[in-house]
Amino acid sequence: MSDELQRIMAIDDPYLLLREVTTRLADAQQEVTELARLRRRVVQDLHAQGLSYAQIAAKAGLSRGRIHQIRHTGPAPEGAFLGRGAVTVATPLRRDDERGRTVVAVDDVSSGKRLEDLARSYGLDVTSEHVPVSGEIDLNRDGLVVVCGPRMSQEMWETYAQDPVLRWERAEDGPWTVVDGRTGAVHRSGQDSDPARPYDVGYLGRLSRPDGSGSLLAIAGIHTQGSLGVVQLLANDLNTLWGQVGDRRFSTLVGVEYDPETSEPQSVELICPLYRHDEETSG
Repeated sequence: MSDELQRIMAIDDPYLLLREVTTRLADAQQEVTELARLRRRVVQDLHAQGLSYAQIAAKAGLSRGRIHQIRHTGPAPEGAFLGRGAVTVATPLRRDDERGRTVVAVDDVSSGKRLEDLARSYGLDVTSEHVPVSGEIDLNRDGLVVVCGPRMSQEMWETYAQDPVLRWERAEDGPWTVVDGRTGAVHRSGQDSDPARPYDVGYLGRLSRPDGSGSLLAIAGIHTQGSLGVVQLLANDLNTLWGQVGDRRFSTLVGVEYDPETSEPQSVELICPLYRHDEETSG
């Protein structure tokens, strides 16, 4: 019996006991989920290296049937791309100056909801919150997925500024762009081009927290359609992204063709490499 369990069992106050047991059960379930994810990842990695299930079983002291079961059941390893155990999805509030009130953009609602559903499909616990109009948000937390561009939050502006390759900049004529420092390419939304077309650019990156003690997943479009495109990329290709960058820091850009009536992405593709930040800074 663990010390923590003994501590809980010794609580006399029934209400405190109920609260402590409930909290501990939630924490234990998250731990079980992540251990199962890690176990499946190890089996998949060993099998990908050329070992048979029988060889893995013999070396691990388990049956071949058990190894096969682990390989094909339980939470998928790529879910760790979004976070471990629990994630918080943050989307921005906006100021409607005409009506004098705070609103949420429909596309931001859709992006947040789809991210929440995606995270839950990988066995992660999910909570949601809003980045207030002031832009103030505590980024020094585990499991953050933030859908918010640099112009809406000083904290996010400073976080995006860490990127060693991709830079958010205003064009001379005013609109926001993203500049690829490796190639010199300036990526611009179709909404801000002449003639305008239903095309946007989305940013996806895992960036360091301000306290340097972890990372967060950052998503932003030049316009809201870009964020929707990034979310679709995650839903369609999370396994590929996980295989290429794992839980390391990186950034990339997504080109999004969308329906001008609904903003729904019609085609989504990477328009630059997945830039690994450790390689960029060391190079």
